[in-house]
Amino acid sequence: MKWIFSAAVLGMAMMISGCSSDYVMATKDGKMIMTEGKPQIDKETGLVKYTDESGHERQINGDEVSSMVER
Repeated sequence: MKWIFSAAVLGMAMMISGCSSDYVMATKDGKMIMTEGKPQIDKETGLVKYTDESGHERQINGDEVSSMVER
C-alpha cells in the first residue's frame, strides 16, 4: 500500500512540474538567456520581465530580444 501512495505522489509532482515551461531568449548581441517560466512583455514600457535560472526576477528592453523559444 505504501508504494501506491509513493507512486501517486511522484505522479503528482511530475504533473505539477510539467505545467511551467522554460524559455530561451536570444538577444541581438548574441547572448542566450535561460528563463524559468514564460517571460512577460509589458506593452506600456516595452520591457520583458523574466525569472532567471537562479530565481531572480529581471527585465530587459524588448528591442534587445531577437527571439524567444520554449525549451
